[in-house]
Amino acid sequence: MASGAFASTEAVSPKAYILYSIGGLHITNSMVTSWVVSLLIIVGIRWMAGGRHPKLIPSKGQAVIESMLDGVKDIINPIVGKKVADKAFPLLIGFFFFILIQNISGLIPGVGTFGHYDESGHLLYYFRPGNADLNMTLALAIVSFIAWLYFIFRYVGFKGVVYDLFGNKAERKEVPGWLYYPLFVVFFGVGIIEVISILFRLVSLTFRLFGNIFGGENLLTSMHGIFAYILPVPFYFLEMLIALIQALVFTLLVAVYIGLICNHGDEEEHA
Repeated sequence: MASGAFASTEAVSPKAYILYSIGGLHITNSMVTSWVVSLLIIVGIRWMAGGRHPKLIPSKGQAVIESMLDGVKDIINPIVGKKVADKAFPLLIGFFFFILIQNISGLIPGVGTFGHYDESGHLLYYFRPGNADLNMTLALAIVSFIAWLYFIFRYVGFKGVVYDLFGNKAERKEVPGWLYYPLFVVFFGVGIIEVISILFRLVSLTFRLFGNIFGGENLLTSMHGIFAYILPVPFYFLEMLIALIQALVFTLLVAVYIGLICNHGDEEEHA
């Protein structure tokens, strides 16, 4: 999140700054930050986990990684269900750590500070939190939506998905005949509403994450503009908390969306 002299003189733009253009491809500061974060995750986890050959008796770094994975897995597995738990876990844990580190990247000194000036005299800083760019959060939402489609059709099937959305959920023996058949129309209408709400998940996932991170970036910019020392410190801790919460919320929502359809079999078996 922006800090330093630049932060005190200019508001944060909701549009990522284009640093370079290679052919028709624009390289923005948020893209650079996301690449750096991805590289840090890959190198850092491999280093802590002991490279390609983890030890049977884990080192301290490997123990930390395993504890974090187990913690997130214990939260996710009951939500998505046993059927898809192992398949969905790599995606969901990837979402969690990528979003978390992207969010926290805005608190690193130098992010939103260093860069070069354009022809108009505006500082185009090299690093910007990836999730403060609407393009990034939209991309995450699209990936999660495509993954959701894959899991439900792969592990529930087309007929199961159609029944879950539009099927009559009433028990034939427990509902009078004169009421049972009209319920088909009711549940079909509910299914149409559900489809609309599913499509709006792309909007909600995108803007929830973007709004919180971009808002935090502007908040810290304003605090630095008022007084660069001491005053912004409590807000740094607040933004760290928000970074963790938003990463967890995004991951859990995707898990819930998968579990709403894929977890029915586990519930019936448990019953």
